[in-house]
Formats: sequence, structure tokens, C-alpha cells
Amino acid sequence: MDVPGDAELVARLRDRDEAAFVFVLEAWSPGMQRLARSFVSTPDSAAECVQDTWLAVIEGIDRFEGRAALRTWVYRILVNTAKRRGVREGRSVPWSSVADETGPTVDPARFRGPGEPFAGHWREFPARWPEPENATLAAELRQVVAEAIAELPERQRVVLTLRDIHGYDGAEVSSILEISPGYQRVLLHRARVHVRARIDVYHAKAETG
Repeated sequence: MDVPGDAELVARLRDRDEAAFVFVLEAWSPGMQRLARSFVSTPDSAAECVQDTWLAVIEGIDRFEGRAALRTWVYRILVNTAKRRGVREGRSVPWSSVADETGPTVDPARFRGPGEPFAGHWREFPARWPEPENATLAAELRQVVAEAIAELPERQRVVLTLRDIHGYDGAEVSSILEISPGYQRVLLHRARVHVRARIDVYHAKAETG
């Protein structure tokens, strides 16, 4: 089926249109499961979070007010469901009880200041990483990235997953996670710096090895 707009999709879901439900289920579930896995201990648990989310969507679609995009609303339900399960499993603690995130940052002098054109952007782009020469090296690099993401504190990991893997913009991520735009930017910055540092180490070892 063609990709419908939110108004049409919500109307069809409220009418219990099976084709519309199958469409969103198949389109969004893989990404939802990857995100849920950031909170819970096993893939099976993540799959149950997704299932519980869709049940909640079916039960709650008549109360959907449209103040956010439909997908944002669905992901917000997923995050809340996965966070609760993660707490029960001991994988995570409630976000409200966690102190401010810490982690590596980049020297502010490397970014353009408030009075300069393109404020906040790099003064000079970081050096490009060499392209992997073969499939084995590419697989190694993917593993390095996966391990770096797994090392992140929960909030940073979730924000990075939403922004750089799922492609949400900052406003959507702030809405899904119910955090301020400024805090979202801090979390994303620290997460990206951590992952980039791990990739830099990998390339440095490859060059000297």
C-alpha cells in the first residue's frame, strides 16, 4: 500500500482496518525492537515490549489526540513500556533517578561561536576515516561501533539510536523521551564523541598493526 498521511492512517486504524495495521506493524516493528533492546536484557524481552506496545496502540488509538506524529506517539509508548520492563529486569533504573550524564566532550574551541556564521558547527571537519578494504574489515568496524554503543549510558545509547540509526530529528527525540531539546543535544554529543573515539582507536591500531 502507498504510505498514507497520519490523518488517513489514524482514521483507518480507528476503523480497525487490518491492512493499515499490518502496514505499520511491518514498517515500524523492526526498529521498535532494536530500540527496546536498549532497555531490556534479551531479544525475547524486547519482542514482548513491541507486542505490548501494539496492544496498547490498538486499545488507545481512539484517544490519540494528534499532538505529536503517530509514529512519535507509538515510540513513546514503546519507550515507556521498555523502561518499565527494564527496571523489573534490573537492566536499568528510572530516568528521573539518574544524575546528569557525564562523558567525553570535544573542545568547544573546535566549534564556531555564537557570533560566527554556522554557529555550533565544526571549524574544521574531523579527518575522514579510511574506508574498509574488504568485507572482513567492514564487519570488524561494525562490531567496534556496536560495542561502543553498548558501552554508553542508557540515555546516551537511546538518543544515539533514535537520532543516528532511526533517523529521528532532535525535536522528535525530545518528544519521544520527554526531555528538553538542550539535554537531548548534550546526550547526543557525548554519545557521538564516545563512538568516534572508539573508531579512532580502531583505525590507529589498524594503521600500526
